[in-house]
Amino acid sequence: MKPGPTVLYDVPGPRARRRNLLYTLLFLTALAAVVWWVTVSLADKNQLEWAKWAPFFTDPRVWETYVLPALRNTVIAAALAMVIALPLGAFLGISRLSDHRALRGAAGTVVEFFRAIPVLILMLFANAAYSEFAAISPETRPLYAVVTGLVLYNASVLAEVVRAGILALPAGQTDAAKAIGMRKGQTMAYVLLPQSVTAMLPALVSQLVVIVKDTALGGAMLGFSELLASVRPLSANYGANTIACFTVVAVIFVILNFALTTFASWLEGRLRRGKKSSGAVVGAGAVEELATPGEHLDGHDTPPRTR
Repeated sequence: MKPGPTVLYDVPGPRARRRNLLYTLLFLTALAAVVWWVTVSLADKNQLEWAKWAPFFTDPRVWETYVLPALRNTVIAAALAMVIALPLGAFLGISRLSDHRALRGAAGTVVEFFRAIPVLILMLFANAAYSEFAAISPETRPLYAVVTGLVLYNASVLAEVVRAGILALPAGQTDAAKAIGMRKGQTMAYVLLPQSVTAMLPALVSQLVVIVKDTALGGAMLGFSELLASVRPLSANYGANTIACFTVVAVIFVILNFALTTFASWLEGRLRRGKKSSGAVVGAGAVEELATPGEHLDGHDTPPRTR
């Protein structure tokens, strides 16, 4: 029996399935050829010798002196940037939806300005500013500069994510909140934001992953002792094993970002299950309490309650 069409697309027929199989085989063949070429090239350069990879498995000083301190600095910079950028981005995003023109214009100017500047330039400007106008020691100045650049750029991007998530909600949500007498702040805090968080979560997590990766810019330009910057001293002290060092650092970055996305996926699933399982019902008395004191929802005076 021939399968029927689905809502989104037609089920592939025999010719389409053969064509897709052919494309898959061609892709796998090309991928295998690239992997073989890379492996042979590395072997010709003696980059696959055990002596270049052995320090990561046999010498604990590699981790204690170079990798783990650099990893700690990366995590500290990324965590500080996340903790500051998330609420700042939410504030800017909500401010761009304000009814007050001055607040809306100021927030929009800040967002568009810092979103248009590369994060590396923000780090360099912050480093120069701290050097000239702040009494920060040269040892900790790169950390301040990296966090400042990450916060300014990513808060601006997160502001647009928050604004888009709120605007994506049906207009009926706001109308329903107004109908029961909620003020604008209450509508935002109790109706719009909680519902938009689940929809915004994938984009928020993607931007948090960008924060983790962009910490490497501080090591490249500001001398910040982050994870990628540990490659140079490692390679200099352990026999020019640059490929091995970059591979280990890349794996650590993958693990960090995978842990972040895994946690976000778990949180998103929990939020969705919570929304499906929660069935709180607001009684008439509670609805009237949200309305203007002394009035019914229809505008008539509320008679005194008797017991």
